[in-house]
Amino acid sequence: MKRIGTIVLVGLIVVFAFIGFDYVRYRTHNAVSDAAFVRTDSLTTLGFKVGGKVALMHKKEGDAVKKGEVLARIDDTDFKVARDKLERLLAAARHKLEALRIKRQKVAQDVALNIAMAKDKLAALQREIAARRAEMQVTEAKLRLVMKNLRRFQKLYRTKLVQKQKLDELTAQKEVLIATLKAQKAGIEALQAKVAAAQDAIEAAKNEQKSVAMLDKEIAALAEQIAAKEKALEDIRNKIAYCTLYAPFSGRIAKKYVNAGRIVKKGSPIYSLVDPKDLHVEVLLSEKKLKGVKKGNAVLITIDAYPKRDYHGKVEDILPASAATFALVPRDIASGEFTKLDQRFIVRITLEDPTPDLKVGMGASVAIERVD
Repeated sequence: MKRIGTIVLVGLIVVFAFIGFDYVRYRTHNAVSDAAFVRTDSLTTLGFKVGGKVALMHKKEGDAVKKGEVLARIDDTDFKVARDKLERLLAAARHKLEALRIKRQKVAQDVALNIAMAKDKLAALQREIAARRAEMQVTEAKLRLVMKNLRRFQKLYRTKLVQKQKLDELTAQKEVLIATLKAQKAGIEALQAKVAAAQDAIEAAKNEQKSVAMLDKEIAALAEQIAAKEKALEDIRNKIAYCTLYAPFSGRIAKKYVNAGRIVKKGSPIYSLVDPKDLHVEVLLSEKKLKGVKKGNAVLITIDAYPKRDYHGKVEDILPASAATFALVPRDIASGEFTKLDQRFIVRITLEDPTPDLKVGMGASVAIERVD
């Protein structure tokens, strides 16, 4: 019995020694930590870009969704009413703008035509006045000649050298020339009155050009109003589009924050969406265990929820700052009191064989192979 007891004791010692040796060897060749969790970069909280009453919620927590699938809708009735009203106002403004442009074109053409016609008429009148003045000069010359002959014949008549008939003929010619000269002067004065009227017509036509300038200002102001209305209409159409919430990628609903019928503000969380394929493991690894841990090292992962199943991965990155660096209340060592604490660094591990039943936030244990 003593021999058997001794054998059993020795065997137990050997077994425990082997287990202890294996444990030490395993811990020596691997950086082991239980402070590991399943994480994802695609956990996204979705919300509407506008506020309003939630009309429909198409998904519940845990539902699978496809990229572009409708998740929820906000009641867009008010936006559509505003859109329809603005579209009517915009159509009326565009119609008015088109009418103003047509009016401006017609007024501009009429003004240009009136100015051209008035200038042509003025030029014709000025030519006619010049011709009439030339005729007056001829008549005045004839009258001077007749008056000279008449004075000469009057002297001759008093000496009985010419007959009275000749004197009467010259007197008649003088009267005719005087009457002709008066008529020519009256005609020139009438033409000068027409010239003044033509000049007034030109000035009036030029004044009408001011109405063209006023129409240009009115057109420019209306065009600015139309541009502002178009921008407002675009904004409303965008808001109507924003009333529908789409899935930005394929995944599963991680959380549903509201129910249909609730009034929500712009940006309020509606769903949280996660991509089950985009998973990795983050490990809070003690700085004392970082020796030999490098990018690309193989990792054996055990998920707490599935202890009998092993997962495999590789070290993707070792973040450059300790977790304590970003603590909300950092340690104050200004007083001189200092206790050295073990710092932990986040090691990001890529999962090589993820399964659909893995969920974000699950705890895990990892063994990172050390490489010298």
